[in-house]
Amino acid sequence: MFVAASTRCFPNLSLVKSLNKLADLEYGAAEIAVGNGPNDLKPEWIAQDFNAVARLCLVNRQIAPVAFFLDVAPEDPRYFAKFELCLRLAKALRAVTLVVKSAPLGSPYNEEFERLRRVAQSAVNAGVAVAVLTERDAISGSVDSLGSLCKGVPELSVALDPSHFIFDRETPANYDALIPRTSHVRLRDTTAKSFQVQIGQGVLEYNRLVAQLRKNEYNRALCVDLAPLPNLSPESELRKMRLLMESIL
Repeated sequence: MFVAASTRCFPNLSLVKSLNKLADLEYGAAEIAVGNGPNDLKPEWIAQDFNAVARLCLVNRQIAPVAFFLDVAPEDPRYFAKFELCLRLAKALRAVTLVVKSAPLGSPYNEEFERLRRVAQSAVNAGVAVAVLTERDAISGSVDSLGSLCKGVPELSVALDPSHFIFDRETPANYDALIPRTSHVRLRDTTAKSFQVQIGQGVLEYNRLVAQLRKNEYNRALCVDLAPLPNLSPESELRKMRLLMESIL
């Protein structure tokens, strides 16, 4: 296992400046977002000049892209075209994981199954793992539903974000059953009342989570995903989180 960070930790900076800032904070690996966020890679950029985008992702040799997050809604009419562009980039840069969103709650289960089966098979052929992000208001927010999808699509894996099983729940949901299928992890401090709190004020049991991952021979990224909080230094929070996770590892 190793510690990584998302480029979205600095939403007000360009992608290049975000990567440089993370490298300055001694992160050696990054999750790069592809979508419509302020500092995301745009799918149309990849289509227009693939080589230029690839160079952009490798602008700082001190930090390597180990995962991409395709932040595109499954119902987007050009979803599969955007997925293939992102997959091509992940393969070229040897990023091991491509994180995708799940369909919203209430979406037809069979349609979600077929979509994930299609993208997972395409990714396997490219040597990349597709991981479905756990999100509270999506099909993947249910441990049972996501477990069923993974059972039906053996090539599919989980991008585990424990915050979604803690925030806005009377008691944290037990996600132990998802650990064996996990190929990417996102981390932040969370409580039942706040999705993100200052480092050290949350309830996520990092030691227990790491122990579970080790038991299942997990050897990939623990990706820090911190949004800027009022009156707190993003750099300080990112530094504290890195030191915390490295001390546990």
